[in-house]
Amino acid sequence: MMLKAEGIVIRSIDYGESNKIITLFTKEFGKVGVMARGAKKPKSRLASTTQLFTCGYFLFQKSTKLGTLQQAEVLTPLRMIQSDIIKTAYAAYFVELLDKCTEERKSSTAIYEFLYYSLVYLNEGIDEQVLKYIFEMKMLILLGIQPHVNGCKSCGVLDEKYSFSIKEGGFLCKRCSRIDPRTLHISEQTAKLLRVFYYIDMKRLGNVSVKQETKDELEKVISNYYEEYSGLYLKSKKFLNHLHSF
Repeated sequence: MMLKAEGIVIRSIDYGESNKIITLFTKEFGKVGVMARGAKKPKSRLASTTQLFTCGYFLFQKSTKLGTLQQAEVLTPLRMIQSDIIKTAYAAYFVELLDKCTEERKSSTAIYEFLYYSLVYLNEGIDEQVLKYIFEMKMLILLGIQPHVNGCKSCGVLDEKYSFSIKEGGFLCKRCSRIDPRTLHISEQTAKLLRVFYYIDMKRLGNVSVKQETKDELEKVISNYYEEYSGLYLKSKKFLNHLHSF
């Protein structure tokens, strides 16, 4: 049985001398793996369309395990991502994180569109760090470890002046911050953005401008939260951190 899907290449592994095994995150069927025979050959019609981050239409033969890719055509060129090492590093982190957070063959149009717009905005020059924080906040939902960003985690009071407790898993108001002596002090803007990034509709994202000190606070909160609760080790994140160390 032949299936056609709109998808994005999120993983690619060489197989033998001339083949590739690629993982697609598709709009219709979720995450699926397919064999692309001959895709490593320079003159193969599948060579360019099986590159990482390719967004296109894919025709493949259905299988209980690994399907076989028959045809593919590019839907949205993402040339800036593929030619810029910084953008490539962010895109690699996005797709690896998504891969770790999703199950095989579990369809979700919402997740597909979120990935699609994340890569399109990255390609168009939207702030890479802002996109990263949004992506990370959204993936926490898929992992089932989302932080509490609606009021104080302890007493529920709604305020704008919060600290963030990794231990308690969310915002703490000034009165409740004594619960956790290691609470992270954050600005009102950081608290607001953590909540906005958690709920934002990616389709409606504009050109967001965030001060560096706010980015530093967002990075500290989100990275520490992932380290505490996710159990994930991503090579792409390590490489991204390495790039930013220069």
